[in-house]
Amino acid sequence: MSEELRSSAPRHETLSADVCIIGGGPGGCAAALQLARHGVRTLLVEKATFPRDKVCGDALSGKVMRTLERIDPALAQRVNADARRMPSWGVTFVAPGGQALRVPFTRDTGVGEAPGAILPRLAFDALLFDAVKRNGAVQVLEATAAKQYTRTPDGWTVALEDGRTVRCRLVLAADGANSHFARHVAGLPMEPRHHAAGVRAYYRGITGLDPQGFIELHFLKELLPGYLWIFPLPDGRANVGLGLRGDRVRERKLDLKAELHRLVATHPTLKDRFANAQLEGPVLGMGLPLGSKRHPLSGDGYLLIGDAGHLIDPFTGEGISHAMISGVHAADVVHEALREGRTDAAFLKAYDGRVWKRLGQELAISTRLQDLAHQAWLFDFVVKRANRNPALADTISSMFTDLDLRARLKQPGFYMDLVLGRGLKRN
Repeated sequence: MSEELRSSAPRHETLSADVCIIGGGPGGCAAALQLARHGVRTLLVEKATFPRDKVCGDALSGKVMRTLERIDPALAQRVNADARRMPSWGVTFVAPGGQALRVPFTRDTGVGEAPGAILPRLAFDALLFDAVKRNGAVQVLEATAAKQYTRTPDGWTVALEDGRTVRCRLVLAADGANSHFARHVAGLPMEPRHHAAGVRAYYRGITGLDPQGFIELHFLKELLPGYLWIFPLPDGRANVGLGLRGDRVRERKLDLKAELHRLVATHPTLKDRFANAQLEGPVLGMGLPLGSKRHPLSGDGYLLIGDAGHLIDPFTGEGISHAMISGVHAADVVHEALREGRTDAAFLKAYDGRVWKRLGQELAISTRLQDLAHQAWLFDFVVKRANRNPALADTISSMFTDLDLRARLKQPGFYMDLVLGRGLKRN
């Protein structure tokens, strides 16, 4: 047999670990690094070869960096020092009527480390995956996919496409929005009302990008309750995309790629800024399973992490931080489960409780905001008032870090306060 044929022939070895993580994105990597801290024998299976691209908005919130600092401070420093990273100090909301509201993430804009950042997933995911590969406590199988899961009395047998088999006590499914495990083993449905479609492209030469990396969210009438985003990157580049709930895409029979091209070329608030912009590469699509409906995140011998568990913010589309947060919680619960000899569904339900305690209120507020987002007049009203009222603008800024304050957006009394000009800050 030639060397070429020998190297491509199926392998039949059996590997063993306490935990098998499926997927090497941010959620899977966060779980692997946290399990390594606990000393748990972990094997990570990733179908791609890194660096690989991931269709995404590329924004990293403060929650991402705090999670990184917790599990691997040196990795957090490498991410912050990456030349492809653009610090972000705030967000600019553009209402359907065209009026903009510039809202900083913090009062001390430009001082110290920026609360947020934009870093292409090609770079960010590769940094995380490399950290896992260099961690001696985690075995990594790259460029191979899991194709079949069989429940056994003491755990799972996972058949890989290259002919190898993994035997493990627990499976952590972190294989993203199109998770085979979540759909076919855990039984999570794909419901258009709780799923969004999005497209993303890279442009160079857009005018008017904010020098402090403020991300832009354009709530255009054509896209409500979705929006178009512009996230600046170094060297005059930007990540540009749009997202809309799946049921609305079907109702309007939209081709989102064509819609992105149309909007940047013809919309009054965008066309002049894109007049001389150059598209770099193709417009790519993505699916976003939203956290607007709660699903079980665990079962007998398994846990679902990040997008596989439908944890994407239904209003902002944020998914990286939720994947990493759920990955850390999954690792902590798995460590306790192995220590207690309990991998049954009842014990692993603690994972659901921890994730919902950490993310539940935020997702519930965002679900309500998504419901309100289709009302163009309301966006125009709030933005116009905030531009005239510094107290309201400060309130909106504080909502990025204060969930109790953000919850006021769900209350009719908040809008009555706006109409009557009453106090807007909490005592």
